[in-house]
Amino acid sequence: MSTEILRREWDPSGFVVLGDFIPQIVQEIRYYSSYNFIGERIDGYEEPIALLTKEAARALKSASNEMMVQGYRLKVFDAYRPACAVKQFVLWGIEDTDIRMKPYFYPELEKQELFIKGYIAKQSSHSRGSAIDLTLLDMKTGKEVDMGSPFDLFSEISHPDYREITDEQYENRMILQNVMKRNGFTTIDCEWWHFSLEDEPYPNTYFEFPVSSEYLRK
Repeated sequence: MSTEILRREWDPSGFVVLGDFIPQIVQEIRYYSSYNFIGERIDGYEEPIALLTKEAARALKSASNEMMVQGYRLKVFDAYRPACAVKQFVLWGIEDTDIRMKPYFYPELEKQELFIKGYIAKQSSHSRGSAIDLTLLDMKTGKEVDMGSPFDLFSEISHPDYREITDEQYENRMILQNVMKRNGFTTIDCEWWHFSLEDEPYPNTYFEFPVSSEYLRK
């Protein structure tokens, strides 16, 4: 039986503002907006920016440099996620009547299945600060690369190894996955966009501070 103690922490000193650290990344922080599976801005997202631990940011910078050589930029949807945001996800899951975003994000599933199937967790690796959700942007066209499904579509088609997509879509997933793995990140089996730093610095800590550049600079 594990004896690890999970800690809650408000200290952001081990984090960086990702856009400052990797200026070439593109950011579309979905949980700051209302276009997400809940349909409103998520608790703790005070700015539309990505925060990440210094260790994960360094690894991601190497991945970004490698991608740029291949003609791509990284586009980030989410990085550090405060524990209060995860709590909001859980409370939303309990509320049976709020299904306003179902047609867009989980058309095939009931809300409660999102937890059972692992799309939403009661404790998220994002709250440890070294996980990131992202895709690729083609530098020639300025458009997102076609991955076969959009970010946060909770469906089997979003599983990284799903093969009932075109060869090009699958190859695009593998381009992203291979570069991220070479730079120290691991994958999960239900989301092609999710990566976590394998040697994460805070494996037992779930941070509470807001997504705010001002909070980091206090």
